[in-house]
Amino acid sequence: MIKLPTMPSASELKLGSPELVIGLKAVAETTRLRILMLLASSELNVKDLTQILGQSQPRISRHLKLLVEAGLIERVREGSWVYFFVSDRTQAGRLALRLVAEVDGADPVVRRDRERADGLRREREAAAQAYFDAHAADWDRIRALYVSEGDVEAAIRAALGTGPFRLLLDLGTGTGRILELLSDRFERGLGLDASHAMLGLARANLTRLGLNKAQLRHGDLYNLPLADGAADAIVMHQVLHFLSEPATAIREAARVLAPGGRLLIVDFAPHDLEFLRDTHAHERLGFSTAQVEQWLTDAGLQSLPSRDLPPPESASGNMLTVSLWQAERPKGAGSLSTTATRTLEEIR
Repeated sequence: MIKLPTMPSASELKLGSPELVIGLKAVAETTRLRILMLLASSELNVKDLTQILGQSQPRISRHLKLLVEAGLIERVREGSWVYFFVSDRTQAGRLALRLVAEVDGADPVVRRDRERADGLRREREAAAQAYFDAHAADWDRIRALYVSEGDVEAAIRAALGTGPFRLLLDLGTGTGRILELLSDRFERGLGLDASHAMLGLARANLTRLGLNKAQLRHGDLYNLPLADGAADAIVMHQVLHFLSEPATAIREAARVLAPGGRLLIVDFAPHDLEFLRDTHAHERLGFSTAQVEQWLTDAGLQSLPSRDLPPPESASGNMLTVSLWQAERPKGAGSLSTTATRTLEEIR
């Protein structure tokens, strides 16, 4: 079942008369209203909408253009695809949510669109599950080398604190699990990954959960699409060992961390399991606390106490220790600029 974001109250809508008229004109057409209904629940691209609505690509594109120009929906590029969504962070987006909330969900057209959207979601989940199944053996083999995932996740929640965080950034989001795990701690979540396949898996997972306050973007960890100080919590979970230049990635994460914000890195302590490099594309065989803390210091951050999660005492040899390193940006290191705030709004 598609879950819509919380409907804004009338008092939250503060559009001026010209903007309100433009918004109402844009939605005063059946297909555009149907598009808004769909985009209020999940991010979709033109191909998705043509499949759900049964209309031509040029027609759908024209409707989307009008809705974007009216500010009712937003767009973001992911590789060769462009995804559209309704954001409740803008006044026009709140107007869109208010309007679609008034539509009768029992209407036959609305119900049919919802059923087709649910069918498309199930197809995505099946494709994502197929990708997961193809790699599950590799991931399970690696997970069997260290303490249980439940213990790691409990340590992550304890280390990061209760928040609430205005924006939590998950770098190398993978399946989107960190966004799910910490969904009660942030107002907005953003997961970035360089793999389109992993983004597809994460998008299917977050859509299934109805986690509308978290978004996913294709991104380069060495060149984040955010201005300085945009995020007040950043997680890098099992990411550094895949990178050829982890220090550069940490400096870039530090750049987008707001004063007083916290960076949490979760990765392996030094080990000698060469098969992880040969078979699983690990660039680095773990990191020492001294090395990570030096990178954090070089990036202008203040290191906080680290924590190691060693394998169980009953475990045999060749097991991995999971380490958690934390750092904060000093509060006197500057403030979130107007430019940073605007850029943050743009990616939403």
